[in-house]
Amino acid sequence: MKRRWITLMRIIHTGIVNFIRNASLAIAAMAVMTVTLTIVLFSLIANATFGHEIDQITGKIDVSVYLKDSDTSDQIHGLTDALKQLPNAESVTFLSKDEVLKNFQRQNAGNQSLLTAANETSNPLPATIHIKPRDLNKISDIKTYLERKDVESLMSDPPSYSGKLKEAIDNITHATNILREIGVIAVAVFALVSALIIFNTIQMAIFNRRDEIQIMRLLGASTSYIRGPFIVESILYGILSAVISVLIINAIFIASSSTLQATTFGLLDISFATTYFDSHFWQFLTMQIGVGIVIGAVSSFIATRRYLRFKTK
Repeated sequence: MKRRWITLMRIIHTGIVNFIRNASLAIAAMAVMTVTLTIVLFSLIANATFGHEIDQITGKIDVSVYLKDSDTSDQIHGLTDALKQLPNAESVTFLSKDEVLKNFQRQNAGNQSLLTAANETSNPLPATIHIKPRDLNKISDIKTYLERKDVESLMSDPPSYSGKLKEAIDNITHATNILREIGVIAVAVFALVSALIIFNTIQMAIFNRRDEIQIMRLLGASTSYIRGPFIVESILYGILSAVISVLIINAIFIASSSTLQATTFGLLDISFATTYFDSHFWQFLTMQIGVGIVIGAVSSFIATRRYLRFKTK
């Protein structure tokens, strides 16, 4: 047991020495890995921020069903209960004509001409059923139900999910899906590039130390003993790159919110993103280090296995 511990310490020490010795190669590998991990972290924060913004938007979006004054209470209750059974209906709220008028007056409290016009005539506003969808991607399910002949016969006007509003909701949903797909693709591409850079870096290190490796083989060094320092070296790439990537993201948020006094970064809500990053700082740091170690270790293992062609012992 003691011998194995001493061997492990020697492998780690050799890996650290090789890391310092190959500083120029290490900087190149770490630069690409830092970019990769920064994109990974930024994508996660952006996804969470977009999700928060979408939740806020969807919380204000509903489908309004405008009812005829001639509809009976049984018909209205029957329609309301049926809408509550729809899988994509998170909530269904019925407002009578009087409640709709009160909401109208409250929302237009500053527009005296509208209020005067509304008071001079009998209540022209229809009773309304508001349907809040669970998922905007599936809002067409609600629309399909409302297009049934027996349901349309109860409506005084087409539902609110139509025309420009429908187009706006569809555009929001489509744009969000595209942004998420771009984030996933960018992370995958840079992770692959990073792995290839580390792969080539280790390959060059092996080539530079080929005489030393050959001597170690002749002296009976085991496969793991020769391969170990290269893996340790790559793990150091990953750990340092992870720490740097977290510091870069932190610096971006500090500069954006404090120095530049910005509230948004493109479509990104800086305030929420900063709060989210700060509250998950240690989780992000741990995740980044883990991802960096995996990328480095796997790349190094493949490089040593392919180019050193060890014999298994």
